[in-house]
Amino acid sequence: MNDTPTDSIPDRQYCGLIAIVGRPNVGKSTLLNALVGQKISITSRKAQTTRHRITGIRTLVDGENTGRQFIFVDTPGFQTQHTAALNKSLNKTVMGAIEGVDVILFVVEAGKFTLADAKVLSLLSKNIPVILVANKLDNLHRRAELAPWLREMQGRFAFSEFVPMSAKNPQDIQRLLTICSPYLPEQPWWHDADELTDRSEKFLAGEIVREKLFRLTGDELPYTSTVVIDLFKEEKSRQYGRMVRIAATIVVERDSHKAMIIGDSGSRLKRIGTEARVELEKLMDCKVFLELWVKVRSGWADDETHVRSFGYE
Repeated sequence: MNDTPTDSIPDRQYCGLIAIVGRPNVGKSTLLNALVGQKISITSRKAQTTRHRITGIRTLVDGENTGRQFIFVDTPGFQTQHTAALNKSLNKTVMGAIEGVDVILFVVEAGKFTLADAKVLSLLSKNIPVILVANKLDNLHRRAELAPWLREMQGRFAFSEFVPMSAKNPQDIQRLLTICSPYLPEQPWWHDADELTDRSEKFLAGEIVREKLFRLTGDELPYTSTVVIDLFKEEKSRQYGRMVRIAATIVVERDSHKAMIIGDSGSRLKRIGTEARVELEKLMDCKVFLELWVKVRSGWADDETHVRSFGYE
């Protein structure tokens, strides 16, 4: 299979939904980006980086004029430690994503199985095929431990396949795509061959700003911080061709968090904005003007009305 675009519709088309599920920080978003072949989901070491159902699309056509469209659904990590309105919204998103899919990729760290992993596994339907993706194989120091661990996992659930791999290894990604292929029903494609996601550029802009926010504040900033896009306006420009103006508000719960984001003389906020703008220009292939503000909304993550108003389901 390859990614070569085709102007004609293949003789045979296969298309299916594949959910990517697992506890926080097992590499689901990194895996999604690798499977799609381009970054569409943000990543960081902070738990709960992914907060929405994000769909990634990969369309491949082989030499026999058979086309396969993989529609991957990345989900937030299932939350077991918090009961805030935000967490309930995230868990609802996970549950909604695993209904009606053709196959589920259950992602864990190779050689590990925690109580949080067990909680996610208990949610999975036995009527939908589940592939165990043992990710971060490169972090497993003793490969001899893998075989007994896989046997142990086999006893926990009737997995359809076992795939030890690293999402950073292109050969492993191709192998996983091949393994997923037989689970795609024969039916017309749902999306055009060149589509990569069903999310808008406005949505991706908010996600990229939030990624830079998390990466540049490390563990100092609580996971409840979020980003709201106030303005997303496309303009014609003689100088740049296409130009987009974006204004975004970073929402935090305390004044101390606001000061932390702004930094000395605004240095940290400026860096967040610069790194986000550079990545957005690359992603959208246009000139971007980005303006960032920071506002305090105390207790927003516990308020269902605020959670919904900030774009969470």
